[in-house]
Amino acid sequence: MPRLTLQSKAFLALSILLAVLLVIFVGFSRLGLQRGLGPYVAEIELGRLDWLAARLERIYVLHGGWQTLRTQPGLWRQMHRPGDMPPPGLAGNAFDPRDPRVTRRAGDGTEQPPPYRGGDPDRDPDRSRGFGRDPDGDRSPPPDMQQPPSGGQERTFRPPPPEPAGHALSQRLGLIDGGQNLVAGARAQPGAAHRVLRGPKGEAIGQLVLSPPAGVDTEADRAFLRQQLVFVAWTGAVGLALALWLSWWLARRWLAPIGALVDGARRVAGGRLDTRVPVEGDDELARLARTFNDMAEQLGGLEASRRQWIGDVAHELRTPLAAMRAEIEAVQDGVRPFDDRTALRLHRQVMRLIQLVGDLRASLDADGAGTPSALVPVHPLALLAEAVLSMQARFDKAGLALDTTALAPLAGGPHPPVVRGDAPQLHRVFLNLLENSLRYTDTGGRLCIAARTVRTPGDGAQLVVQWDDTAPGVAAHELARIFDRLYRAEASRTRAEGDTGGSGLGLAICRAIVQAHGGRIVAEASPLGGLRILLTLPLLENPAP
Repeated sequence: MPRLTLQSKAFLALSILLAVLLVIFVGFSRLGLQRGLGPYVAEIELGRLDWLAARLERIYVLHGGWQTLRTQPGLWRQMHRPGDMPPPGLAGNAFDPRDPRVTRRAGDGTEQPPPYRGGDPDRDPDRSRGFGRDPDGDRSPPPDMQQPPSGGQERTFRPPPPEPAGHALSQRLGLIDGGQNLVAGARAQPGAAHRVLRGPKGEAIGQLVLSPPAGVDTEADRAFLRQQLVFVAWTGAVGLALALWLSWWLARRWLAPIGALVDGARRVAGGRLDTRVPVEGDDELARLARTFNDMAEQLGGLEASRRQWIGDVAHELRTPLAAMRAEIEAVQDGVRPFDDRTALRLHRQVMRLIQLVGDLRASLDADGAGTPSALVPVHPLALLAEAVLSMQARFDKAGLALDTTALAPLAGGPHPPVVRGDAPQLHRVFLNLLENSLRYTDTGGRLCIAARTVRTPGDGAQLVVQWDDTAPGVAAHELARIFDRLYRAEASRTRAEGDTGGSGLGLAICRAIVQAHGGRIVAEASPLGGLRILLTLPLLENPAP
């Protein structure tokens, strides 16, 4: 079975999530329809009972309250049927008190409506009173019903089918007064529709409430639900299809940079260090692509440095070896006798090879210098004084002045600067800097060394050692490269003919050691006409005594 790609996994995860959300959406839609259909039907039904609300408001006004309906429940059951008419004398006037058939004297002298005499209130009102009942109470059938139907067969009338249990209006309709007390009818159930009844001044006198049907029991209800659910299902299916397409497109778009990174990594692993991947946007994948490009660029730089390093080392080794070969072949061919001068020249070339190999080894060691376990509190100016003392005789022999008077105030003070470092490595830095000035400064020149402490907000207290020598100087475009391995300026600061000179590694070793100590070393043009080197090391704030 093939393994799923990250794009396939993302698409599959989004698809499953969308499918689950669709199922939840359809389920909640069905539940919402089932629960919301009843209250909606109740609102519609109650909106059709304006005639009943008008009757009830007139009754309240004529009788000054709901006491009539409280004492005669049968009257409530009779009057809320739209087919019923009010008792004789009340038509269009809702219990007219002037009609003697409507009111009667109570024992306390007050007039009250007559008791309900309409028979069984749950029976069909047309059956209880007869069809076409006239105002005098005649229950005779209408004229067209007194004659037998043609054909000699009696006509039969069937009442409409009863409403399902829980759907009948009489079982769901109720009246409550202003204090939320039930006056007549059924109590309001959750989701019931309310119609406020108002008096002649607009004040609320009660509410007509209609509870929702007990359930979805009729075929019409079920058909309505099926229709709505089919619509919801189709809508969800179309939405799911669009969402799946969108998730596939997004997964492909989001993860496309990963494919480019994989291809780029393969090319870099194959040696194509000039490979770069496109960067779009500023999200995590874009930052990863930028990091990859930076890594590839650094690898390319390291490879270029490695090739240059190998070429430079080969060149440095070729020069003394070629000179030795020429001397030896000249002796072998009898062109030159093997005398003391020849031996001296051969010895000089051998020493040059030994120095080059030693500097190469020191350069490699300097790359790993300054590990935390090797760093201890040291006095750098004391190490500098030792290096100056060891080189003083060579400076005198070369006719160069070595001025260190500017070091005395700081080095001889009560609290000389202390840094955390490796003493032998720092001593080597000072020796290399002295050697560089000694080798490349013209005879009669001088070297001035000074030191000071500075404090910056970001770096804290630091020791700055400044070297200034006289001519010759270094071109401005070469100042940044003199710390590269095996690099020597092409102008006047090159070794003289016949001089073993340096290997071009001294300043590179200095930079590696200083950086390992958390410091910096830079080169500038000196006001004395030569080269200025600024060496900066972080100071210990509170060194142990």
